[in-house]
Amino acid sequence: MNPRIKIINFDMDGTLFDLYGVENWLAKLHAADPSPYAEAAPMLDMKKLAWLCRRLQSKGWKINIVSWLAKGSSAPYDEAVTLAKISAIRSAFPDFWFNNVHIVPYGTPKAKIECGILFDDEPKNRIDWCNASRDNSAYNVNNILEILEMLI
Repeated sequence: MNPRIKIINFDMDGTLFDLYGVENWLAKLHAADPSPYAEAAPMLDMKKLAWLCRRLQSKGWKINIVSWLAKGSSAPYDEAVTLAKISAIRSAFPDFWFNNVHIVPYGTPKAKIECGILFDDEPKNRIDWCNASRDNSAYNVNNILEILEMLI
């Protein structure tokens, strides 16, 4: 594995944080309740992820978040969701920060925001990512830490 573009992008919901494991998450989102984003548990060892990301940054990699807001949301709800997501990131990564945190409207093509590698739980996002550029590669949520270790 020798990517030409040294940028790694992580989705949040269903990739880094278990939004879909929060009780009544969809009903809460439909009710414009941002609490599921704050309540979602980490899906992997965040200390190890932060350590790997710091190592990669020291080798010239850019590490980003590329995450969607809720579908059909309002501007005040978008602001509340953005704050909840940033709070979740800060809580899970107290000693690490990403190069960029892109929290964008639902459905925004992620490949228009960044390029390189994408970790995302949604198959369509991974397919669209790879179709956007021959230099892009995308992975599901399985083996995130192992793939990052191979990049070091």
